[in-house]
Amino acid sequence: MTLSPKNSGWIEVITGSMFSGKTEELIRRMRRAEIAKMNTVLFKPFIDNRYSSKHVVSHNKSKLESVMVKTSNEIIKYSNEMDVIGIDEAQFFDNKIVDVCKRLADKKIRVIVAGLDTDYRGKPFGFMPQLMCESDYLDKLRAICVICGNPASYTQRTISNSKQVLIGETDMYEARCRNCFELPVND
Repeated sequence: MTLSPKNSGWIEVITGSMFSGKTEELIRRMRRAEIAKMNTVLFKPFIDNRYSSKHVVSHNKSKLESVMVKTSNEIIKYSNEMDVIGIDEAQFFDNKIVDVCKRLADKKIRVIVAGLDTDYRGKPFGFMPQLMCESDYLDKLRAICVICGNPASYTQRTISNSKQVLIGETDMYEARCRNCFELPVND
């Protein structure tokens, strides 16, 4: 894969469970684009208020300056003159996120999107399945199961709460493998 779109844009999706390194990989790719002297901007959804309102921050505390937006369409207004656009926590965006990513790629912009593929019940999360289908490049990362040490593809909620969207970290979630993942009771 080249670092710069050559008369073409594309969509890269980085997905997987919590604690699999999605945000860390997004930050790495954005930093490489900056080193290559490309115009970049990174977005995060307004709902994600963990760590910082002005940075995307990974669980290992890597961070990169970002713009917090309330809707997917707000991303478009920041896209002028950009070569690379990063979007973190894409599962939290509204139903326009897929069209926004496609429009940006059609404008010859490299779009890098990171987000959870499934929720705490193991069900597809938000519009990530559609983004995965529209992607030109797709990376599904795995964490390490906190129970047995196997590769983990599931996010286990460790508190009782039936809301699909519940922002948290290790205080509410664990990475689990298929064998150790437990479906929530009373959901």
